[in-house]
Amino acid sequence: MAGNFRSFHVPVETRPLTLNNILVMDADVHVSDTPEALAPYVDGSYRRVLEHASTLPRRYLDIPGYAPSLALDLPLPDRGAGARSVETARQMREDLDAMAIDLAVLFPDHLLALAVLPDETYSAALARAYNAWLADQWVSREQALYGAIVAAPQDPEDAAREIRRYGSESGFVAVYLPTAGVHPLWGSKRYTPVFEAASELNLPVMFHSVGMIHPAFPFNVEQFRTTLFRHPMQHEFALMANMFSLLEAAVPSRFPDLRVVFAEGGISWVPYTMWRLDKEYHEYRSQAPLLEHPPSHYIRQFYFSTQPVEEPERPQDLVTMLDLFDGADRVLFASDWPHHDFDHPRQVFNMPFAGDVKRKIMGGNALALFGIEPPLQRGED
Repeated sequence: MAGNFRSFHVPVETRPLTLNNILVMDADVHVSDTPEALAPYVDGSYRRVLEHASTLPRRYLDIPGYAPSLALDLPLPDRGAGARSVETARQMREDLDAMAIDLAVLFPDHLLALAVLPDETYSAALARAYNAWLADQWVSREQALYGAIVAAPQDPEDAAREIRRYGSESGFVAVYLPTAGVHPLWGSKRYTPVFEAASELNLPVMFHSVGMIHPAFPFNVEQFRTTLFRHPMQHEFALMANMFSLLEAAVPSRFPDLRVVFAEGGISWVPYTMWRLDKEYHEYRSQAPLLEHPPSHYIRQFYFSTQPVEEPERPQDLVTMLDLFDGADRVLFASDWPHHDFDHPRQVFNMPFAGDVKRKIMGGNALALFGIEPPLQRGED
């Protein structure tokens, strides 16, 4: 691992818990997967497509035919403010070191929008190219950068092959399921090959959303004039719709060993979802014959990443929120670096969680979920 590493294997009694002596694993950072980066790895004629796409004008996470985006906001000066990208593994390691982040799981930038592409063959080719590029250029146990395999929803069989191809490599620890704009939702039985492969390789599936306007979930957001009022629902609505779909299709019962993560939606929506579904379940239980327990039973077994972390006026309220769904063992720190709305680790660390809960959220839960051995003690503070 590069850099002057911190020491965090220290008995709790010897000194106060700080970001300098706690292990931090980031469950969500983003690499710059541009068309020109993926072009050398893509199949056949699609290389020409990506080479051409690399010449087109682009906006933040918006490249025609590659990462399409319908931007409706007024072109105000703060539109896209703070946009940045990470181009290399070395740069990522340096950025994370500066924020006291020890390990991280990598997600794409532009392929967050993969689910909306209509061409099945092209979408699968992009996913294959991304996975090959990530394996070649980014995934590094020495630098503590771990990969999430992209599964193209347009071609579940091909996605399953990709999971089996990379899932046995030690640097890949999860499967990324593009979530916003996916059609049908992930509870559909057409995705059975994906869940079978993930279960077989013992890899968590991570539903990661993104802000977009599209006829599939999250829909109707085109009616809002501003990001201010559109953005707070885009991610959560897409995650919530897919959670409902998984439960309606009894995916947790059909795949009891499958571990499920919901990323980039915070945690405040989880208790509502749990309580509301339980109420409906008790009234319409006959409509869910394959669910062996109320929905809350399965939701308590799902994982949730913190970003964007809620920052209530009374910070203790976030502690209460976590307790409402027994989240101490199920919540993962995530920064969303380098996106404009990223959370520095201190935003979560400074919340008034008990010390043992902080250790779990900041890194312990992720190490257990992804099956990563804790790093050795690494030098002086």
